[in-house]
Amino acid sequence: MTTPDTLPELAPTTEHGTRDGLILAVRPAHAEDADALREFFDAVTDEDRRFRFLTAVRHVGADQIGSLTHVDHWRTESWLAYDKATGALVASAMLACDAAMDTGEVAISIHGAYRGRGVGWTMLDVVAGAAQQRGLKRVISIEDRENHAAIELEREKGFVAHGVEGDAHLVMLEKRFA
Repeated sequence: MTTPDTLPELAPTTEHGTRDGLILAVRPAHAEDADALREFFDAVTDEDRRFRFLTAVRHVGADQIGSLTHVDHWRTESWLAYDKATGALVASAMLACDAAMDTGEVAISIHGAYRGRGVGWTMLDVVAGAAQQRGLKRVISIEDRENHAAIELEREKGFVAHGVEGDAHLVMLEKRFA
């Protein structure tokens, strides 16, 4: 198992192929990526922003961008995925672990032009792999019930859906590791 002490200071970019043949260059996000992330979230639909942040926002603010670019790279990690062929930022993914390093919450956003190309599948694999490497017992995702694409993807990847007590608009999807 990897520990915070054994992680490289700046994790390298890794390449991942999608089921559509797209090659993603994936790397951790850093402070220097704030402008790119701001542009990325400004380019996604209002619905995609609502699904990612579970609130209606027209513009992702500096605090939210900061939470994606200023992470400890152990308990919390944020990744950026670029189309290797074009250099376009196509996805943002995050893993936020609880203090006990038992459970991690997953959140992924995909640029609309890259939907249906396997980017979500690939990024979910990247995040789940990192969760297992950290020794987590499970990962969860909190989704708006209207986010049918994400819910279906997570179910196909072995997540089990549960209601969220007190909020009929949300569903928690959970994947346990053996």
